[in-house]
Amino acid sequence: MRSIAHRAGLLLVVLFAANAPAQQTGQWHAPSDGSKRYGGANTTTPGAYPSTGKRAAPITPIGAGAAPTHARVTKGSGELPHDQGQVWREYDITPYTSRNTSTNRPEQAIVDWILRETGYETWHSEPVGLLSANHNMLRCYHTPEVQAVVADIVDRFVNTQADAYAFSLRVATVVNPNWRAKAMPMMTPIPVQSPGVQGWLLAKEDAQLLISELSRRTDYREFNSPQQLIANGRSIVLSTMRPRQYVKGAIPTQTQWPGYQPEMGTLEEGFSLEFSPLMSLDLASADAVVKLRLNQIEKMVPVKLDLPTVVAPNQRVEIEVPQMTMANMHERFHWPMEHVLLLSMGVVAAPAPTKDSPLTDTINSALPMFKDPPRADALLFIENRGQETPAQATASVPQRAATAPTRSFQGRY
Repeated sequence: MRSIAHRAGLLLVVLFAANAPAQQTGQWHAPSDGSKRYGGANTTTPGAYPSTGKRAAPITPIGAGAAPTHARVTKGSGELPHDQGQVWREYDITPYTSRNTSTNRPEQAIVDWILRETGYETWHSEPVGLLSANHNMLRCYHTPEVQAVVADIVDRFVNTQADAYAFSLRVATVVNPNWRAKAMPMMTPIPVQSPGVQGWLLAKEDAQLLISELSRRTDYREFNSPQQLIANGRSIVLSTMRPRQYVKGAIPTQTQWPGYQPEMGTLEEGFSLEFSPLMSLDLASADAVVKLRLNQIEKMVPVKLDLPTVVAPNQRVEIEVPQMTMANMHERFHWPMEHVLLLSMGVVAAPAPTKDSPLTDTINSALPMFKDPPRADALLFIENRGQETPAQATASVPQRAATAPTRSFQGRY
């Protein structure tokens, strides 16, 4: 009888195993609620912990190992394609890099100008091209037409005569743009692509006369020293950017009073000007890339949030939403050396805080709702100063512009 009962028990175990759901090993389930889960509550996967609250092992997607998960890669022919006549050239750039000792990687300036002149897409599409540079050599693989452009840029950098030339910048603002009324007869307009920006050419004598007239105005202000010079082929960054913190949100907390933690944010306010000049090979004209960014926080709009806690059920928290004005220009300009290039951003946010008179200070403090954010016509004078001694030329390092005491090329660029 014991043997018969033993056999009957084994039969029941076999039948139960045959009718039980199949064990899932590495399969994705689609539950009836539409969610996606891996495995189930009563399933285990090879190499994974049972569902007992412990950390699960990494999940392996279906099909892993059956097919490659990357694109097909071959060694190719071992030769650079030359189906469109590409040629290899190596340019010696040590005459420029050896003189530019104030920059860590002076060769990057040459690469940047080549990319501006040829276009970035030239090196990332057909035909196959290559551009690489170190402190001594610039290597280029491309068509003869592109090589001619590269050779012209390299020649402009290694030209020892052009290295003695320098440029001056004058960043200024005029609150009232009516200065144009008297200055228009002496200015020749040039095309500018950036919206709202105007450009003119002036004879150097007329530019000095205009600056002298503007300096007599009470609403005229300069933000840097015009005696600061930028050597040909170098770059400079003038900046009055200053950080300003504000409360942008509130994070609830249950461990400390008053039940929330302010979430702080930071904005930059002021202007940043990047200037990169390059003389032509015949020294008769110049190109320059001007990148200007203006940020101004007009005001902080207060917003009250309901954030009740156990201690203060009717608690309200005030956060700030910034109202900002921004203006940007990133363009390349070409002009003859005997002229001064004048650019106007239009009436935009003032690059730095303005100094109010005692009367306006009293009015603004008493009636802050009538205080408008400062606006001004932002001007930029660019002049080639001719040959200067190397000691006068400015290195390509960021410079801080002055702040308040209290706080006709079109296309690529």
